[in-house]
Amino acid sequence: MTAPRSDGESPLVVAPELVAQLRARVSDRLTAHGADLPDGQREAVIAGYIAQELMAYAQETISSGRAPLTPQVEGALARALRDGLTGLGGLQRLIDDPQIEDIFANGCDNVWVRGTDGRTRRVPPVAASDADLIDLVRIAAARSGLEERRFDRGSPSLSLRLPGGQRLFAVMAVSKRPSVSIRRNVLHRVTLDDLVHRAEITPGLRDLITAMVRARKNLVICGGTGAGKTTLLRAAAGAIGVHERIVTVEDAFELGLDEDATSHPNTAALQQREPNLEGVGGIDMAAMVRWGLRMRPDRVIVGESRGAEAVPMLLAMSQGNDGSMCTVHASSSKQALTRLAMYVMQAPERLAFDAANVLIGQAVHFVLHLDVATDGTRVLSSIREVLETDGEQIPSNEIYRPGPDRRAVPAAPMRAETLDELIAAVPNVVFLAQDRW
Repeated sequence: MTAPRSDGESPLVVAPELVAQLRARVSDRLTAHGADLPDGQREAVIAGYIAQELMAYAQETISSGRAPLTPQVEGALARALRDGLTGLGGLQRLIDDPQIEDIFANGCDNVWVRGTDGRTRRVPPVAASDADLIDLVRIAAARSGLEERRFDRGSPSLSLRLPGGQRLFAVMAVSKRPSVSIRRNVLHRVTLDDLVHRAEITPGLRDLITAMVRARKNLVICGGTGAGKTTLLRAAAGAIGVHERIVTVEDAFELGLDEDATSHPNTAALQQREPNLEGVGGIDMAAMVRWGLRMRPDRVIVGESRGAEAVPMLLAMSQGNDGSMCTVHASSSKQALTRLAMYVMQAPERLAFDAANVLIGQAVHFVLHLDVATDGTRVLSSIREVLETDGEQIPSNEIYRPGPDRRAVPAAPMRAETLDELIAAVPNVVFLAQDRW
């Protein structure tokens, strides 16, 4: 009936088969009820049906000569039923756990989580079968709103933002079993001060990034998967003036700047759209960036650049939308520039190598690279200042390089002209004094 957790704790986890059996009964009663109900009233009706079905099950158990459920197990069963009907079933208890950062389901019963402490452990099944796990993903897609999000053999991948801000990606048909990955942003509302407190950046780097943003420098934030790119971008955006107009473009909503009415009240969030059942109506991120530029933004923020959207994004950065930002997957600050050049050359515009370099050199001012320190902390590891280019290459200076523990340490000096611009942007802060002078 229950399964212990591998970390020594023993939360009550009810057998998925029993959950599925009673959930089907409650679902049938909801169907018979017929009317669409407001969320609050619907939850009250569901709670009543769950209590009735639990009582009926207890009577069946006693009549058959078996021991009834203990109050603790019955409470866990009620929670599992509620999660299955108003949440995401067995996944919901993991999503709600503030100590869990990542969830990996390789099928319904091979489930792992990574905690905020960096440790990975296996947890009990989240569904009675792989088919039920697929149904949970489809429920998540249906509740995401805004647009049609398919998950079937014709559209075997799904990327979306859950109501709580978590990022879900799932695949089926192309894998032996359905696979679900959920990333939970521990710091959804985050500031640069928060990152200082978590020892991810120093006070001097906090002031430097603040100066970059206020001086309207174009930033590329790079790193590996889970390095904290979105978190740093969200924190850096906190230095943007409250009255500036921002347009964010993402493949699935994650940044959430538009949800912060205090810091970013004039923000429009755009999300690419998948094709419908007929394979038409899709709108990719490149089109979204172009549309965003027509919305007269002061800054454009691209959640993750990895394709043709690199060209309009870089054009935006070099044609008046200074202070824009994006994230890129790369293993170093230098490789991020190479990645951008590759995306530009592969875009429909088919720019030549030298033209791609010129575009990047004119658009990007700084590249910030994130890594994981030797103690397991996600840290800012490198900062590279991009210089103007003649097309042969993209010259740059690594003004902060990875130290012995992968944390950023001072390296090459910044150009005097750039330094003057940053100091002018934050005249009351000597932002490099603590790290360099």
